[in-house]
Amino acid sequence: MSKTSAAGRTRIEHDSMGELRVPAQALWGAQTQRAVQNFPISGRPMPRGFIRALGLIKAAAADVNAGLGLLPAGVARGVRAAALEVAAGEHDAHFPIDIYQTGSGTSSNMNANEVIANLATRAGKGGKGGVHPNDHVNLGQSSNDVIPTAIRVSTQLAVVEDLLPAIKHLRKTIDARGRQLARVVKTGRTHLMDAMPLTFGQEFSAWSAQLASAEGRLDDSLKRLRRLPLGGTAIGTGINADPRFGPRVAKALSTLTRTRFESAGNKFEGLAAQDDAVEVSGQLSALAVALTKIANDLRWMNAGPLAGLGEIELPALQPGSSIMPGKVNPVIPEATVMACAQVMGHHTAITVAGQTGNFQLNVTLPLIAANLLESIQLLANVSRLLANDAIAGLKVRQDHIQQALGRNPILVTALNPVIGYEKGAAIAKQAYKENRPVLDVAKEVTGLPEKTLKALLDPAVLAKGGIHGKPGGGGG
Repeated sequence: MSKTSAAGRTRIEHDSMGELRVPAQALWGAQTQRAVQNFPISGRPMPRGFIRALGLIKAAAADVNAGLGLLPAGVARGVRAAALEVAAGEHDAHFPIDIYQTGSGTSSNMNANEVIANLATRAGKGGKGGVHPNDHVNLGQSSNDVIPTAIRVSTQLAVVEDLLPAIKHLRKTIDARGRQLARVVKTGRTHLMDAMPLTFGQEFSAWSAQLASAEGRLDDSLKRLRRLPLGGTAIGTGINADPRFGPRVAKALSTLTRTRFESAGNKFEGLAAQDDAVEVSGQLSALAVALTKIANDLRWMNAGPLAGLGEIELPALQPGSSIMPGKVNPVIPEATVMACAQVMGHHTAITVAGQTGNFQLNVTLPLIAANLLESIQLLANVSRLLANDAIAGLKVRQDHIQQALGRNPILVTALNPVIGYEKGAAIAKQAYKENRPVLDVAKEVTGLPEKTLKALLDPAVLAKGGIHGKPGGGGG
């Protein structure tokens, strides 16, 4: 129930605690307004993906309740239509509540209930009394099962629709460049020191394999994340909900989103514990580790161009200094490292939040939701940037690579089967000390024919692995 004030700038709404002034044009009601006033903390509202999930859940719930004969068909149609508008992002300005709010997310659930009820009432649904946020929109539900369900729905949709395609795109780009550079041999490095040679294709294949593993871990985690606790209502017992409600809503959500969801077998777990969300966050953190590794490799390979490794040139995207003319920096890998650091921090926060489930309810749900969704967005965005603005356009400095490769004393490792480790170490030290190619020093020390040594020390052959010489012999 509401009435507009004389000036028309506010209207009076009421809830169980009494009357409250609400902005006249706001779609929300008294409970949302109380939350706006109670939580002026970060100035950051709940993410778009979370609001979308709330809309989808309310639409599916209205359909199911109508099918169960618990909600009049006309009211259900009005609620469904309004909820789908919310899901589509048409009313995001009317979801102002801060992330840092009541730990159950009750304020956000009621925000959705009030907005949807108001929209449905304005559309002429609900008869003389209109559509009620609790009695109609929230029928068979509690904030305690709606918000954990919204976490799972929003996270799964973000992973399936945004993150996994971004990872696949990055892998595809890496694989394509790896094939193009499959015959280009470079110096390998362990401990940041020169090591045996490998090809760019082999080096890039490690990045691709990391991403494939990340995809597999995320896919496996989604098997548990898609179990929805809706239907557990207040504490998991399902009070005031038809026993068929939860499974039917999960099925309806699967149809609405074209993504598989299922009703959780144990609703108590889904309310009291958020281990599934913590698990997914862990996989996001592991992906952040992989992307950081790729970004840092690119930074090192690009370092220079004169005094660093200088193996590649990343695309020049912007001036790199306000004082040093001509300087260009690896800005995409740097941005990636920062985004990944944030994801790792989010995982720490989610881990701490996940352990604050006391008895039948976790009370840090909005934080878990917000951090998960931001982590997914960050990782998806930097994956595409790495692919499109760094890896796709990088150029290999082959002359520089060949110069370093020819003087790499570690190539002598290939002579171990022929001359032994001790003599090989002596050759490597002498070659490094005298700044001479290892081939020249090996020819002097071993007395082996130059042709044999060239075959044994060929970087392209060495990159294939295996044993290339016979003990005490001339190699082959």
